[in-house]
Amino acid sequence: MVSINLRVNGNAVTADVEPRTLLVSFLRERLGLTGTHVGCDTSQCGACVVLVDGLSTKSCTLLAVQADGREVITIEGLARNGALHPVQQAFHEHHALQCGFCTPGMVLSVVDLLSRTARPNEHEIREWLEGNFCRCTGYHNIVKAVADAATRPGAGHVG
Repeated sequence: MVSINLRVNGNAVTADVEPRTLLVSFLRERLGLTGTHVGCDTSQCGACVVLVDGLSTKSCTLLAVQADGREVITIEGLARNGALHPVQQAFHEHHALQCGFCTPGMVLSVVDLLSRTARPNEHEIREWLEGNFCRCTGYHNIVKAVADAATRPGAGHVG
């Protein structure tokens, strides 16, 4: 067992983990943060995306011990004081989801995109989301939601 210390959704977390434990498993099984989904087990689908030190990261490719000393934000940590994050609100308003399985990873990926590119064009949005698969939609409403979110204050920030 290895002892790790990290911040998850703003809270200090200390835990003993097996060295081979994936961050996605730690979040879901140890912390009960089940909004981070396991979709493919091969890092292809993006359902497991979380923010690690502000960067979108596929948590199925990162060991929990590699998150030691880092800040992790999951979908559960994005809304503040009962209000949706601007990206979540835009996804809701533009009906940018159907079953919702991919949505947490999409939303967190978009927060990272908007932290890097304040007003991405359609091509940049589609290119950024290439690593996030949605099996229900045609991405049209997702792209509209991202473009709208880019006009909202705080969309590229957490907290």
